[in-house]
Amino acid sequence: MKKISFLAELRRRNVLRAGALYAGAAWALAQGTAQLFPVFGVPDSVVRWLIAAAVIGFPFFLVFSWFYEVTPEGLKLESEIHPDDSIAHHTGKKMDRGIIAILLLAVVLLLANQLVFRKDSAKMAGVQARSIAVLPLANESDDKDEQFFSDGLSEDLITALSQFSGLKVISRNSAFQFRDSKDGSKAIGERLGVAHLLEGTVRRSGDQVRISASLVRAADGTTLWSRRYDRPYRDLFALQDEITSAVAGALKARLLAGGGAVVQSDRPPGGSLDAYSAYLQGNFLVSRNSEKALREAIDYYSRAIRIDPSYAAAQAQLAIAWTVLAGQFLNGDEQKQANASASAAAATALALSPDLALAHTAQGIVLRNIGFNRVGAEVEFRRALQLSPSDAAATFQLGMLRATLGHLEDGVSLIRKALLSDPLHATWYNWLAIDLTALGRFDEAEQAIRKAIELQPSAVNFHVQWAMVDIARGDAAAALQVAGQEPDAEWREIAEAMALQIGPDRAAADAALKALIHNQADAAAYQIAQVYALRNDPDEMFIWLEHAWDQRDPGLSNILMDPLLLRYKSDPRFAAFCKKLGLPVPGASGPPSREGGSDPESATSDGRRIFMQAPWNSLRGTPVTLAVARQQFQLTAMPLQA
Repeated sequence: MKKISFLAELRRRNVLRAGALYAGAAWALAQGTAQLFPVFGVPDSVVRWLIAAAVIGFPFFLVFSWFYEVTPEGLKLESEIHPDDSIAHHTGKKMDRGIIAILLLAVVLLLANQLVFRKDSAKMAGVQARSIAVLPLANESDDKDEQFFSDGLSEDLITALSQFSGLKVISRNSAFQFRDSKDGSKAIGERLGVAHLLEGTVRRSGDQVRISASLVRAADGTTLWSRRYDRPYRDLFALQDEITSAVAGALKARLLAGGGAVVQSDRPPGGSLDAYSAYLQGNFLVSRNSEKALREAIDYYSRAIRIDPSYAAAQAQLAIAWTVLAGQFLNGDEQKQANASASAAAATALALSPDLALAHTAQGIVLRNIGFNRVGAEVEFRRALQLSPSDAAATFQLGMLRATLGHLEDGVSLIRKALLSDPLHATWYNWLAIDLTALGRFDEAEQAIRKAIELQPSAVNFHVQWAMVDIARGDAAAALQVAGQEPDAEWREIAEAMALQIGPDRAAADAALKALIHNQADAAAYQIAQVYALRNDPDEMFIWLEHAWDQRDPGLSNILMDPLLLRYKSDPRFAAFCKKLGLPVPGASGPPSREGGSDPESATSDGRRIFMQAPWNSLRGTPVTLAVARQQFQLTAMPLQA
């Protein structure tokens, strides 16, 4: 009977109602703060403390409601109120209405969370649940020159996380565009197409390293995992592995297995932190893509190799750096020596680590850009992807190569795949537009080149490519308007000359061609051939193609993706010219001829070596791909990590 009378007393004093009211209010508070606090940048720890305080306060509130009653005069002890004067019954009815109101509010907040806030993440096109971008870790060291170190750690995390099956990881190029960004997590997640962000800070002081890292849900800024590490510098590699394991665990990701994939690493086999630091400094400098920075990067890679002669990743990056330097900034004997150094470094990297994807990518770049062995380069790029299936750079390199060999659909598919991991790479969108234009998919091509210009408005050649889309459509007015927006004067002259050829003003078209020949006969022989193709004059077109051959014009390697020249692919002269270049003949089966040795100094008439003596830093190439040579090297200038 005591139990029944006690429950009756709980009801009479509205203790049960008070408990329900408190619980409902706490639930509504938790729902509201969890949704609104991230919008204002309030840390998740504040939400957790509020919930903890609510749980701790619950029993105290029940005790309070047992001893006190609400009266018209305010709170009074229940013992001081005569039973006949008690209004607990009326208060209970008001509390019932309050409970209903709070529960309705909590339900509304819950529905808003499910239908509005959570729906935001679904709006991000292509977002998969297991996807992440590693934003550049902020350098909080006293020495601001230590940024190479914080960037290197960020890249290491990107490389390490890329080894996990089913986990989409954004490449360095796109992720690093949000350095010091004021954008919120939702905006960054939408632009990169990921569900999660990894952000943090690095502070290196003497022999100590402090790393703070947080895994954030992009849609609402909720922190899923966060930790600060203070470790001796000598434990850096173990610390990197610990962070990677923690993040992968939070995302429930597992290491790649089967299919030929091998765990990739850019750390020195001997474990030397000095070698690793030199390697990171090389990566930091090479991404600047200037002659001075490239030479300094080569020095750092060489230093890393001297410290650890078995450092295959350093050899691979050294090969790429030499290739970039030779292609963009050197000529004559100095260029030949740089090419020889690149070839030797790539071969050494492969010998040291046959299962290193970066080594195969470097070898592919050397074979294509120095040896002009496209077949061999394709083998290397495919091997790199077999070892590291998520490698965006290798994916793009293979796509670009397949397109230049005339396999345009392959090129489009591979470049689109690479863009999933590097969605803000302007140059890759330009290449996608080139391939789509050649395929006659003009609307898609325009969309791609507009995206490239949006990402990099002042880039040379992008407006030329847009003009090419309008030329292919036959819209002379639109092509001329876009051509006039090209920032480079020489490219602008080329684009306007082409646009005028399909317009009604024949005198202007003739004058533009005459001026182009006068101003750029040697530098733009390939473009002049294209103008004659637009004028339906194949005889002059082939004359100027031969002139481009004499000049070893880099654009010649792209004739199989040039919609203007492909108009004449049935002409026997076109097939003969392709054979001269070592390119496959359209419609023919089998690979191109591969006569000649592997020595770049021999068999210079072989199509694989057509550019051996060409000064790459001069104005050359097709307007569809006139920046091809420059772009190829810029693409490889960045450390090739997906």
